[in-house]
Amino acid sequence: MKKKILLSVFTLSLILTFKVNAQEKNPWTTGVDIYSSYVWRGTKFGTGPAMQPTLKYNKGGFTIGGWGNYCFSANEATEADLFTSYAVALGKSSSLTFNLTDYYFPGATAPYFTGTSHFFEPMVNLGLGKLTLTGAYMFNAKDTYLEADYAVGNVTLFAAAGDGLYTKDTKFNLCNVGVKTTTAIKINDHFTIPLNGALILNPSTEQFNIVVGITLANQ
Repeated sequence: MKKKILLSVFTLSLILTFKVNAQEKNPWTTGVDIYSSYVWRGTKFGTGPAMQPTLKYNKGGFTIGGWGNYCFSANEATEADLFTSYAVALGKSSSLTFNLTDYYFPGATAPYFTGTSHFFEPMVNLGLGKLTLTGAYMFNAKDTYLEADYAVGNVTLFAAAGDGLYTKDTKFNLCNVGVKTTTAIKINDHFTIPLNGALILNPSTEQFNIVVGITLANQ
């Protein structure tokens, strides 16, 4: 029943998004991130560089789309997620965003229409100027994740705590601490490529990773 309700939310969001924004142009965005490795919430998945394609429809505060991960190795940590969100402006520099993600991990032992192959996660992001607070709870796994980000120019400091899969002993603890930044590689006067980098420490598992990547997307 829970899976049917969450899938209904995805469907309703898609219908509302198309209906509200039918008259607006260029609502689609496609792109791909290419990273030196796939590190998510303090934990490294797969081996080797990772390609992460995205397709989304975004208008009027609604966003719906898909995101994936495919590493360039036999141990590729394949992932294909669907997501939807709705953002509300609270003021000049504040916002509130509600998100819902269906995490799916493809494979011969995890058919798409098998309930055990999906993990649903509602998430809330509160933006307060330079400070962003995030809270998420993943159903099925019953894992909680809380994060705070603070931006200083083009540098962002972040610290997060979680339980379950995020920590070594599954207990609630710090799991994702570090710094990230974004700059741009100028190709010519009309084309630049965003370059992202991050230093990531998981105090619980005592794992440290350095990740860099580029983003290619239509404008």
